[in-house]
Amino acid sequence: MSIPNLSRFLIQIMAKTPAKGKHPRDLPEDHMMKTTIALGVPLFLGLAACMPAQTQPDAPDRAEGAAFFAENCVQCHGVNAQGAGAAAKGLRPQPRDLTLLARNNGGRFPQTRTLAYIYGDPAGDATDSHLHRVMPQFGEGMALDLVPVDLDGQLTPTPRVLAGLLVYLESIQR
Repeated sequence: MSIPNLSRFLIQIMAKTPAKGKHPRDLPEDHMMKTTIALGVPLFLGLAACMPAQTQPDAPDRAEGAAFFAENCVQCHGVNAQGAGAAAKGLRPQPRDLTLLARNNGGRFPQTRTLAYIYGDPAGDATDSHLHRVMPQFGEGMALDLVPVDLDGQLTPTPRVLAGLLVYLESIQR
């Protein structure tokens, strides 16, 4: 039973139950409210205690992001993430220096834009989209393990490995 339905139910019961020999319509409204609260709060707390607790998934850490980076990004961006990986020589455009993302964004790490770019959002401008570049899309197939990430004040379900990568990339900014 939902909370509004529970409240209506309690009010109906109270309306049918005379207090101290008086008819319910003769009772002040505040008496009805106080009685409803007095009965409803313990009932609500009892029901809440019976519900299974929902645990938030633990947030990914820097080590998880570093492991993903080592497995998927080092070839192009290099071990130090400055764009000088073994495969970078033949790529046009050259891979970005990922340690300068915050510096190139007025000193603030651009979480939302970085995540969209890595995930594979082709909605950016045509020259910057995955459809016109070499970097692979990493979002597909990662949607089964999501964690909430605060992106510009909005909790956003994000693939766990990419959330970890964001933590790692933010930690290596210079």
